[in-house]
Amino acid sequence: MHIHESAEDYLEAILRLRESKGQVRLVDISQLLGVTKPSVSFAMKKLRENEYIHMDQDNLITLTEKGEEIAMRVYDRHMTISTFLMKIGVEEATAREDACKLEHDISEESFSALRKHLLKLG
Repeated sequence: MHIHESAEDYLEAILRLRESKGQVRLVDISQLLGVTKPSVSFAMKKLRENEYIHMDQDNLITLTEKGEEIAMRVYDRHMTISTFLMKIGVEEATAREDACKLEHDISEESFSALRKHLLKLG
């Protein structure tokens, strides 16, 4: 299944917001990602059409099983990569920013090796 990087970012944002706020609204996503509400609305329409999210009558956003799976994978990659970078001396803000870029493009083989090395670092 191929999904665009921006869609992965939106799904990850929904997951993070759900964990921190309990519910997710368009404005929350807009603020978190620093994008306009119309951009979020357009993205949510596409995610809904592809069955990654559901929006209820109050416009609260939830992840479908398919969306949850992708969001968890991307978030795990983000956290693992940023933790690894911080462990090897990269400043936290830089590590988190770089992890956002790497999480989408790193191969499964490289990510597995990175995760193994991180476990060795303790």
